[in-house]
Amino acid sequence: MPFRPRYTGLIEKYRDRLPVTDDTRLISLGEGNTPLIRLNNIPKLIGKNVDIYVKYEGLNPTGSFKDRGMTMAVTKAVEEGSKAIICASTGNTSAAAAAYAARAGITAFVLIPEGKIALGKLSQAMMHGAVVIQIKGNFDVGMQLVKDVAKEAPVTIVNSINPYRLQGQKTAAFEIMEELECAPDFHCLPVGNAGNISAHWMGYKEYNDHGIVNNLPVMVGFQASGSAPFMRGEMVDNPETVATAIRIGHPQSWDKAWACQKESNGWFDECTDEEILAAQKMLAMKEGIFCEPASATSLAGAMRDIKSGKIPEGSKIVCTLTGHGLKDPDTAIKQSTSPMMTVDATMDAVKKAILDNLVH
Repeated sequence: MPFRPRYTGLIEKYRDRLPVTDDTRLISLGEGNTPLIRLNNIPKLIGKNVDIYVKYEGLNPTGSFKDRGMTMAVTKAVEEGSKAIICASTGNTSAAAAAYAARAGITAFVLIPEGKIALGKLSQAMMHGAVVIQIKGNFDVGMQLVKDVAKEAPVTIVNSINPYRLQGQKTAAFEIMEELECAPDFHCLPVGNAGNISAHWMGYKEYNDHGIVNNLPVMVGFQASGSAPFMRGEMVDNPETVATAIRIGHPQSWDKAWACQKESNGWFDECTDEEILAAQKMLAMKEGIFCEPASATSLAGAMRDIKSGKIPEGSKIVCTLTGHGLKDPDTAIKQSTSPMMTVDATMDAVKKAILDNLVH
């Protein structure tokens, strides 16, 4: 049987659709090509006839969708001669920036909010050798500082205000359409800085404009209730949510996201922390898929809209799961109901523990 060519990352795969040349040195860790998993059990629990797929972006190299944008942003920064990159981050961006900077042999500076970053993400940035600067302020304060510092220091910003980030992230929509052989009816995403929903819409429109698919999805963005500027119609100064990845009150892609919502006839909505954590737990226990809390916002919102009929029966729905559950193990352990038992190291004790906990 013929061997398939080795997959070497999304820039190589979609080179003709991205702003690179034959001479561009690609900074890649093999990102992209993540699973699109059809849910088997949750639709039955909802009691509605729908097809729900999750795009499991937590299986990117650093465990989140940020790698899609970072491979492009760092590739272009290196091509333009930059020796250092900088970002503000709630965690995932810092992990991706640090990893791709290490791969490129340049320096990454990351600004994170003190005490408001999941340890899984902080450990990544530190292990990859980034210069980690904790600030006594939230992400939005950090983002403004990054923009100010970049005017004074020789660093390239790799947050989603960098246009190459969205170019890389649009490839997730390409992959979805290639697997489904069409666009879904609805695409639900968590919304924080709002770059990802904007990038997906860019990707869907590109394939539609070029005649590769003949339909477009309704784009639906879900925010955490304590961090929901799109629902408030204005920026939120002190956002709070257990879903730290979307704990952003001043989205940098504000105008792009509103345009996406309008053009796709979509909507924004919000989920409580309780709904988000319940969806995270349901995915793990009923489907075997472990995502971080912010990721589960897309499914939490989708399930509510399916139950209410806002998303009608017969629909094909894709929910983006933005990051892996191991990004925030503390939150997962706190809500886990699986008992951890200590028994004697005997066959009888182990057998009794098994029989007592068998599901009948």
